[in-house]
This record gives sequence, C-alpha cells and structure tokens, in this order.
Amino acid sequence: MITQSAKEGFDFLLMQALRNSMVSSDDACDISILPDSTDIHESRMVVLTVSSYLFRLMVMFYFTPDEQTKAHFARLNHVARTDMDEQAFLDAIAECGNLCCGILNRDLGRFFPHIGMSTPNVIDRRCAEYLQMLNCGHVQHFEIGIDQAPRFHVTLCVSDYAEIDFSVSEEEAGSSTGELELF
Repeated sequence: MITQSAKEGFDFLLMQALRNSMVSSDDACDISILPDSTDIHESRMVVLTVSSYLFRLMVMFYFTPDEQTKAHFARLNHVARTDMDEQAFLDAIAECGNLCCGILNRDLGRFFPHIGMSTPNVIDRRCAEYLQMLNCGHVQHFEIGIDQAPRFHVTLCVSDYAEIDFSVSEEEAGSSTGELELF
C-alpha cells in the first residue's frame, strides 16, 4: 500500500524533475494534475522505469513528432531544427526523459536504497490503454505547459510490493540537475 504522503511525494519529485529536464532556463513552465487520461492525445511515448525492492514506477512521456515538438527539443538541445532528423529527434526526447528520470532516481535515492533505472523505450501511445493490468497503487497524469512549445503530457504509475510511506518537504527537495557521479 502507498500512503497518501508517499503519493504526494512521488508526484512532487516528478514535477520537480520535469521542470529541471523539459524546460530551458528562459521558458516558463506550468504543470497541472489531470483527473484522468482523456485529454492525452499524443501518438507516441517514451517510457522509463525506476525500480527498487519496494516499488516499480514508470514514467511515460507522451509526444507527437510534429514540427512544434521537434522545434522545442531542438531549442532545448541548442541545435537548429533543420539539423535534427527523425533519429536525432527521437534521441533528444529519449535523453530528455532519461535526464528527468535520472533526477527522480537521485531524489528517490534519499528515501530508498538500491534504486535502478531503465533505458528509454519509444512505443506507441496505445500501449497506455493497458495500464490497469499493472494493478498500480498510484497513477497520476500531468499536463505540462511550456512557453513556445506544445502542451506535453506525462503519466506516473507506481506499483508497490510493500508498504511505502515517505514525505518530501519543499525545503529539502533538490532543484538542480546535480553533477555526474563517478564510481
């Protein structure tokens, strides 16, 4: 079972990670929680998993490979839109998801030992129709509004294997992307 405090903690940490990975420093960002997925219409998604012994969470970044979306990720990666072919676009959006989940993974590591993260997978959006089969203890949908970009949607699904309870205060939440750790 996932407590309400833990659900709020997962949501808060993901929203912080989204702000630090999907938005350039000169853009404003507004993230809101959606009651369900009926407003999510993008055609594809990038899926990443963060897991521990106590839970598995999946973060799904929905996107449509249109000109406005490609322009946003070109701007985010400081390249000209004309220099970004289809593979470079998919790599850019997958890396953005990877950065976001890396931040989330690091922040969750303060509460849970032994956390690992998957590599990004780009799949069809229709796969999200089967989320209920995962019996998740927490599912939350987000809408992200960014200046000069289309609205993006993200879904968080947390499957629990034990009781999960933690709380995050805004004061202790990290706001930077951190530095590379070498082992």
